[in-house]
Amino acid sequence: MKQAFDELLDILNLEKIDECLYRGITPQTHNRRVFGGQVFAQAMRAAQDTVVQERMIHSQQAYFLRPGDPSIPIIYAVDKIRDGGSFTTRRVVASQRGKAIFSTSLSFQVSEPGLSHQLEMPDCPPPEDLEDDYERWSKLLSESKSKPKSHPSLKPIEMRSVDPINYLDPEVRPPSQYIWLRACGNLDAMEPNDPSLHHAILAYASDFSLMSTSLLPHGQSILDPNLQPASLDHSIWFHDDFRIDEWLLYAMDSPRASHARGLNRGSFFHRDGRLVASTIQEGLIRLREDKG
Repeated sequence: MKQAFDELLDILNLEKIDECLYRGITPQTHNRRVFGGQVFAQAMRAAQDTVVQERMIHSQQAYFLRPGDPSIPIIYAVDKIRDGGSFTTRRVVASQRGKAIFSTSLSFQVSEPGLSHQLEMPDCPPPEDLEDDYERWSKLLSESKSKPKSHPSLKPIEMRSVDPINYLDPEVRPPSQYIWLRACGNLDAMEPNDPSLHHAILAYASDFSLMSTSLLPHGQSILDPNLQPASLDHSIWFHDDFRIDEWLLYAMDSPRASHARGLNRGSFFHRDGRLVASTIQEGLIRLREDKG
């Protein structure tokens, strides 16, 4: 897992090829398309590089336009929309072969005091009492007679589900799930005093498991070959300080699915109860006709 996390840090370290122009790479995997969380996080890193350190990202809204090809680099073009008195706005377009595959807008803000309230953190078992998702998934694969062509890759991010999903044999259940997560490495040893990197890694992790929440009431697996899943849009808001290499509770729910789309919401809670970030994603969950 440590090697996978180091690889994640590498892909978030973009190459600056010109003013407001960056190149990102994709690690070699079995996947035929780029993981959406990677493009989302790389675009954030590109925008962060054009903003003064005193202004931290507080929100990002994005649309996934085309599947990314993992065999070639991704070019990120940053548009410096506005630098105001307390807010900064950036727009980033990611492209491959001259075509846009992803578009996002980001807002940064200077730190300032204000009114504060939040919903309470769900009551869940602590991560120390739960099994690691990657280890559990590996056991399921070793015991299964049918091997899926792909499976969740959780190596850079350690995840522990409160009520794990069996992707090989899903059951009908309410559209909510709770997962503890943290990065598989100590960021102080590599990037001390860089909260922007913690933001980018949390943005990357926010794409894990979120879409599967809308499939739970239907007993449908994200691995079903008759399912065509894809992220359509993704947004995240940052509310408070956190460290991604410390445990956060990812509380997810899906209020609605219709017209081959599923809406999913997520809240990240610190162990002390603070709501530190929120995310929303709508995903394509199109069922193909079974021709077998």
